[in-house]
Order: sequence, then C-alpha cells, then structure tokens
Amino acid sequence: MQKLYYNQMRTIAIFIPHFAALFVLVPPASAQQHPLKAASLESHEGLTVSVMPWTEAAQYKEKFPKKSPLSAGVLAVQITFRNDTDDSIKINLERIRLLVTLSENDRQQIEPLSSSGLADAVLHPSAQDPTATRRKFPIPHGGSKGGHDKNWTETEKAAREAGLQGNIVAPHRDLQGLLYFDLQGQFDLLGTAHLYLPELQVLEKNRSLTYFEIELSRAGES
Repeated sequence: MQKLYYNQMRTIAIFIPHFAALFVLVPPASAQQHPLKAASLESHEGLTVSVMPWTEAAQYKEKFPKKSPLSAGVLAVQITFRNDTDDSIKINLERIRLLVTLSENDRQQIEPLSSSGLADAVLHPSAQDPTATRRKFPIPHGGSKGGHDKNWTETEKAAREAGLQGNIVAPHRDLQGLLYFDLQGQFDLLGTAHLYLPELQVLEKNRSLTYFEIELSRAGES
C-alpha cells in the first residue's frame, strides 16, 4: 500500500508542473485578440487607428540597421489601421499631420516626410542652432537634395519598405507602416503631440468618416 501511495503521489507531482506550465506558456485569448492594446488608439465607425511613436534607438535597428532616423532628429510613428467593416476605407495620407505645441499660442502642423525626404533628413541634416529653444519647422517636400550615393539609396529604400504600402484598407483587414516626422530633435514635444487624420472615406458608399486626432503621449499605456 505504501508503494502504491508513493507512485500515485509521484505521478501527481510530475503532472502539476506541466499543468501549471500551460498557464505560463499560453497567453490568454484576450491578449491574442487585441494586439493594439500597447499603443495609443482611437476607434469609431468600424475603423481603429493605432499609433506608436518610436522613441528608443532599439526600435529602429531592424528597419534601419546602418543609420537611424532618431539620431538625425526624425521621429518614426508606427500606425495601424484596422477595418472591421464590410467596406473599403481610403485614407488621404497627404492630409495627415503631427500637431505639436511650441508655446501657448503657437501650435504647428508637421507634414510627414516622403521616403526620399527621410533619406535627405538622415544623411544631410540641417544645421541646428543649439541656442534656439524652439524653431519653426520647415515644410517637408517630396523632392531630394541630390547626392544619391549608396547610403542614400539604401536609406530611401528602407524608409519606403517600412512605410505604408498603399492608402486603402480592405474590409476586415489591417494596414500597417511607418510615418516619418522631422522634429529636429525636439522629442519633448511629444508630451502634447497629436496625430491628426482629417480625411477618410468609405469608398463603396462615398461617405466620409469622422476625423481622428490621437494623443501620442498615451502610447504605451495598457
């Protein structure tokens, strides 16, 4: 009887760690179904927009292994569109702006850089005045300053491939990519920054969606 009791207890002792491991190794269903929770997001009318500003150098290493935009004062913002409707939604990417507050009476809109503009900003950064507390942001442009050497070409390609691949979110699909904003190193402005998306359209119904204005400082909150 003692031997049988010992064998039963040993079996239970072996089984319990393996059973407990299931709770450690298998994430809860809610975590699997809501991958956007780590980012700042806004959702209405069947569309969810999630944004995550990349403020750490490690976040850039995979996409930009040689020269990080962050070191040149440029911020990458990962944006994800999740369309839970039965219709296609078009986003006017040219109208997207990063709203920043320079002072109480000075709120500026920063346009996203193109891939060529990003390459210019990273490899040919403008000289910055260290005595200036706040500078006016230049208007980005799609053209290049020239000097298309190997490094420029590689950087432009990396920016293009990491960016949004199109501007239409198919029904029940996601669209994800990076947007680039030249903050000239003034990353403290993110404390009050908002990403503004004013023009979104339901294609099949020719109907406009309400604008999105997402507070970037909420990113990382659970």
